[in-house]
Formats: sequence, C-alpha cells, structure tokens
Amino acid sequence: MFGKLGAPEIILILVVIILLFGAKKLPDMARSLGKSARILKSEAKAMKSEGNNNAAAPSDPPAQDEPGQPTRTIQAAPGDVTSSRPVTEPTNTTKS
Repeated sequence: MFGKLGAPEIILILVVIILLFGAKKLPDMARSLGKSARILKSEAKAMKSEGNNNAAAPSDPPAQDEPGQPTRTIQAAPGDVTSSRPVTEPTNTTKS
C-alpha cells in the first residue's frame, strides 16, 4: 500500500519527529516508553503466574487483609521496590 521505506524516507521521518518534539524531549519520551513497556511486561507476567497458581492449587486460600479481598502488589519494574504499592480490588457488592 505505502511501498517500501528507504533510507531517505526514514531520515525525513526522523527529522520531522525531531522538529515536532525537540531534541531535548526525545530522550525523556524514550525513557518513559521503556518504563511503560517494562510495567506492561511485569503486569502480564504477574497475571500469567497468578492464573497458573490459581489453576494449579485451587484449594490454597490467598493471603487476605479483609475477608474476600486478596492482597496484590503492583510493581513498576522488576526489582523496583520504591514504587510498589498494595492495591485493593473493587468489590462486586451493590446497595439495594
């Protein structure tokens, strides 16, 4: 549909990106994109391992702070303990 991208087209795209965002913001944007990718990867890995744990041992009760509420921790990056925080899951109870 668009054809093949050659070296001149790629250079033109890079020049336009630098003109739009500026050379000072590009490293920050790349760093932010990398952090987001690490968070997404760690969350997907946690969900996969959580699913495997639930399927492997359904008789083991999860650790709980409140009755019916399992405790989960969201971590920004593997090994990054400064930004991890406990998360409470919303309940499915409705008021009548």
